[in-house]
Amino acid sequence: MTARPHVVLLDYGAGNLRSVAKAFEHEGAQVTMTDDPAVARSADRLVLPGQGHFGQCMTRLEERGLGDAVREHVAAGRPFIGICVGMQLLYESSDEAPGVAGLGLLPGAVRRIPTDLPLPHVGWNAVEFIRRSDVDPVLAGVAGPEPRWFYHVHSFAVLDDDNDHVLGRCRYDASFASIVGRDNVWGIQFHPEKSQEDGLRILGNFSKL
Repeated sequence: MTARPHVVLLDYGAGNLRSVAKAFEHEGAQVTMTDDPAVARSADRLVLPGQGHFGQCMTRLEERGLGDAVREHVAAGRPFIGICVGMQLLYESSDEAPGVAGLGLLPGAVRRIPTDLPLPHVGWNAVEFIRRSDVDPVLAGVAGPEPRWFYHVHSFAVLDDDNDHVLGRCRYDASFASIVGRDNVWGIQFHPEKSQEDGLRILGNFSKL
C-alpha cells in the first residue's frame, strides 16, 4: 500500500487552517499543523497559508522562529507553497506594512491594487496561464490555453505580472500575478480550498511533489 504524502501547514495564528487542511486531506494527503520551527524545517512539503494583514502575519512568523525555518526549508530544495497572504509574504515588502520585510524568497513588492472598483477584490475571477505553466508540476491538469476561474479575496497584489516567475495572471482593473513559481517555491493569490475542482487539483499536485 502506497503511503499517503505528508504535508505540513504552518500554524502561526493567521487564518482558518482547518479548511486548507481538509482540502489537502480530500486530495489524499496526511496533514500536520505546527508552529514548531524544527518540524517546519524538516517537512517534506511545507505550506504557508495566510489571511489578514501582511505586517501582522510576518511579525507572527518571525516571533515564532518560523521565518528562518521557511528559508532553511526552501534552501534545502524541498517544496514550499504560500497561499493568499502567504503568497504575498514570499516577496520582499508590501505597501500594506511599510518597513516590514517579507521572506524575500521572490524579488519584488506587493502593492495595493490601483482601482476605483470596490476593495477587497472578492469572488471568482479568470486566471490566464503564461510562460511555462503548461509544464509546471503544480499546475498539471489545470494550466492550458484557456483561462480558469478561481476564488480571490484581497486588496493587495503583485502588480509586476511580467516577471519570469509569474505563471498565471488575473485582472481586477489592474493586472496582477495570481500564480507564481520558481524552482521549489510556489505561490497562489486565490483560495484553492474555495476554488472547487481546479483549486483542489493544485493542492493535490503539490502534495505529490
